[in-house]
Amino acid sequence: MTDLLMYEREYWPRYLHIAGIDEVGRGCLFGDVVAAAVILPKGLVIEGINDSKKLSAKKRDALYEEIMEHALAVGVGRVDAETIDRMNIKQAARLAMKLALEQLVITPEFLLVDAERVDCDIPQQAIIKGDANSQSIAAASIIAKVTRDRLCEGEWEAQYPGYGIAVHKGYATKTHREQLQLQGPTPMHRRSFLKNMEIEQLSLF
Repeated sequence: MTDLLMYEREYWPRYLHIAGIDEVGRGCLFGDVVAAAVILPKGLVIEGINDSKKLSAKKRDALYEEIMEHALAVGVGRVDAETIDRMNIKQAARLAMKLALEQLVITPEFLLVDAERVDCDIPQQAIIKGDANSQSIAAASIIAKVTRDRLCEGEWEAQYPGYGIAVHKGYATKTHREQLQLQGPTPMHRRSFLKNMEIEQLSLF
């Protein structure tokens, strides 16, 4: 069984406030890329925490509430589709992470980041599959995923009904692709992602 506090324990002797950072929505055709930064208390173990993609929506929602209750600080950053198209998804995801970091009410002394580097002067470690190997990163993954899913199910679904955003969350499902062909992309679709789908010739409305 993976020790999800292995990295935290390595750095806690030197750094009290360690932030885990992760993003979601990198592969979506629609909507913002959303990142979260989470500082958990030293030594805290949250049972059931894991990579957000491996958890049911019900479990993610329950863990979201628990993380929000116990975290010392939580920050969320969002970067929209227009910016993603302008700067590319990798740079947009890194920007979202930086924005999430800047929203923390406590400045962390060290960062654990899921396979990326955040543009800041704070010492950090990138961890491959960090959301499955670090509790702090997994917590950030859950906060980012639940935040983005709620946007899909609420605000974005209401703004652009008929695309199934609440169901597929902006990913390239068969239903989503069919609706894009029928209705064309919305202003929140990532035009740079549609170029290989024979949809780029359709006009924004």
